[in-house]
Amino acid sequence: MNDFRAAGHSAVDLLADYLGGLADRPVWQPVEPAARERLLGLPLPVRGRGLEELVAEIGREVLPYPMGNGHPRFFGWVNAAPAPAGVLGALAAAAMNPSSAGGDHADVHLERTVVRWIAELAGFPHPPGAGLLTSGASMATIVALGAARSRAALRLGADVREQGLAALPTLTGYAGVESHSCVRKAVELLGLGSRNLRTVASDAGGHLDPAALQAQVRADRAAGLAPFLAVASAGTVNTGAVDDLDAIADVCAEEGLWLHVDGAYGAFGVLDPVVAHRYAGLDRADSLALDPHKWLGVPVDCGCVLVRDPAGLRATFSLVPSYLRDDSGDGLGWFSEYGIEQTRPFRSLKVWATIAAAGREGIARNVAQCTAMARRLGELVEAEPELELLAAVESSITAFRWAPAGVDAELLERVNQALPAAVQERGRAFVTGTVLAGREAVRACLINPAVTEPDLAVLVAEVRAAGAELLKTLGG
Repeated sequence: MNDFRAAGHSAVDLLADYLGGLADRPVWQPVEPAARERLLGLPLPVRGRGLEELVAEIGREVLPYPMGNGHPRFFGWVNAAPAPAGVLGALAAAAMNPSSAGGDHADVHLERTVVRWIAELAGFPHPPGAGLLTSGASMATIVALGAARSRAALRLGADVREQGLAALPTLTGYAGVESHSCVRKAVELLGLGSRNLRTVASDAGGHLDPAALQAQVRADRAAGLAPFLAVASAGTVNTGAVDDLDAIADVCAEEGLWLHVDGAYGAFGVLDPVVAHRYAGLDRADSLALDPHKWLGVPVDCGCVLVRDPAGLRATFSLVPSYLRDDSGDGLGWFSEYGIEQTRPFRSLKVWATIAAAGREGIARNVAQCTAMARRLGELVEAEPELELLAAVESSITAFRWAPAGVDAELLERVNQALPAAVQERGRAFVTGTVLAGREAVRACLINPAVTEPDLAVLVAEVRAAGAELLKTLGG
């Protein structure tokens, strides 16, 4: 193990230097063509190499070309900077390398604890066994909607696991205009058909309209369909909008629908007292998907699904062959009975380390810093005549566009479509684009608590400068 010990020390020094120097580097830069070719054309080694040599090559060939999400001026998508405690937890978990499907070893018990912690942070009820860690919110959504489908089938007198969907009338689900694509993917993979996922009218801010939801449910039921599911957002990806969860929960209770809340990115916003009121009703959901690898900064991959009824989740997925019988006596069974994965990685240690290092107070402080900076960015945008704020800042996403007066509307669209890539290539900030109400937009997501107001000023300046350059280029 001497080779491992020496290489391990070198690796920690390398990574500490890398993490410590991120703010002094360009946020992102393209992979150099020669480096790309080296990475793409690596031959299968015939002979092995020493660990220290491998660490040195990682430093030369990999670390110089990051996605950029560790930098405080990375505002793209919803990708977090890794929490150092989580990095250490991931390293220790890899050294143990268990399968966290079940059994009596530390990772299993630790996962039950961190799932409970996540529920406590989000203010979601948590009976024992009512949740598990997943690869991300996409998998969490499949698990949650699978349980919703099973409950609907049982209410209709069928067992979907045994009989399949042919034994059922057409199950219909409902989601807002701004719902995440993982909801449609889950519906498709579960055999429900994307045409049976109704898009419910939303208001100008992108919030699902509870009255429109109820009207659509009743119309579908009158047409002989079987409404069973509504999906609400606790922070949409485009603008960070939080649906009226209490009102939607009222509709679901009255109409007998399973309420699933997509809180992958935004649910932890409930920890900020300034915006916590927006999350009223979150605790009434039947299921909640969250991503600790987003706002908490847990290294990828780590999602989480929480459910109100652990028995229903287990009934949906449990399949225990004789060689995996659980004799622990706690009655909860294995995690593999509550989801799709059998062999499961040791995710809980990096979650435990990340939350334990910050504590609830530290996490809440980090969330509040991000939401405050998003609101401040909104103010900076509104103060710039060349920029236009496109949506109210409800959590930690600010959506806006470059829109100086006197520029042709069609040209403005082309400039704003090209704007995010132009900003990225300049290297001083990283932002991504989207389409809101049919218009090209820039969206800045703030989930790195290291961001400061000077970082926001850089972003605004870069958007203005890149917009002016694109106007000259595209305007002829």
